[in-house]
Amino acid sequence: MFPGLIDLVSELVGGVALGASDEFFAPAANLVKASDPVFIPEKYTDRGKWMDGWESRRKRTPGHDWCILRLGLPGVIRAIDVDTSHFLGNFPSHCWLDVSSAEEVGSIDWTPALSKMRLGGDRHNIFDIEYTGRVTFVRLNIFPDGGVARLRVYGEVVPDLAKLRASTEPVDLASVVNGGRALAASDDFFGSLQNLIMPGHPANMGGGWETRRRRGPGYDWIILQLGAASLIQKISVETQHFKGNYPDRCSLDACFAPNALLQDLVTGKVDWEEMLPESALEADAVRVFERELKPVGRATHVRLNIYPDGGISRLRVFGKIVE
Repeated sequence: MFPGLIDLVSELVGGVALGASDEFFAPAANLVKASDPVFIPEKYTDRGKWMDGWESRRKRTPGHDWCILRLGLPGVIRAIDVDTSHFLGNFPSHCWLDVSSAEEVGSIDWTPALSKMRLGGDRHNIFDIEYTGRVTFVRLNIFPDGGVARLRVYGEVVPDLAKLRASTEPVDLASVVNGGRALAASDDFFGSLQNLIMPGHPANMGGGWETRRRRGPGYDWIILQLGAASLIQKISVETQHFKGNYPDRCSLDACFAPNALLQDLVTGKVDWEEMLPESALEADAVRVFERELKPVGRATHVRLNIYPDGGISRLRVFGKIVE
């Protein structure tokens, strides 16, 4: 939905709901689920209709409901999606958002980031965020009560670069945890390009990046921006869960283009240098390349090419940050 941005509050990166004013019908923990919300007509609980989201009871006193969430990764928020899917006669009429850059819950000091906005039912309510500070916590306010299926907080990770520079071990600068961004791909029909840089290991094939079956000439590719300019020392190309659909081969190009436009990266107007020549991959395996890498100097971006198509679960690009 937002190229190069990730959901900073998703459970996939450690986002969690810390508390809410009311969770009578459905818990706020549902807000950070990575899965799309579902509706099961015949499902009820002892409190009423089961809903895949956060839903408070009907408010009979003044005030409004709220939920506090800790971002899985601190960053700058660019947009939010207050998703009211399947909430029709029970969605809030309005919402607004407060943010905090506190390191601990006990020191939260809220700053308004989105003014009171009208919501629609059973839809994605998307709002741009103009606050440009680093955020660690958010408070979603709904007026006066009701249900929200998911909250997506799209933004850019702001890692602790000083800590990464001080590391004595190579750092995975492609990882979203360290500020890596998936910018563009030739195809992501079966699996999102953002999956490639997520922390940990996917639970199944759906947690990786996978292209459709190529029926013509050529090959597929994905472009990543590293969290900081670095000297790449080794890479790990991982195909966990991909057995009958892993790429036959891969190669990797790198470039130093800190101010490049996305269009320039995609169309080849930057000076891409081959770092890893075409190399064989294996099914459901991890291939680490180190001695095979050609020195290319500083790099800000990498392009992974897969031949001819298929699925990759993770790409890890280890290196040392350089100025």
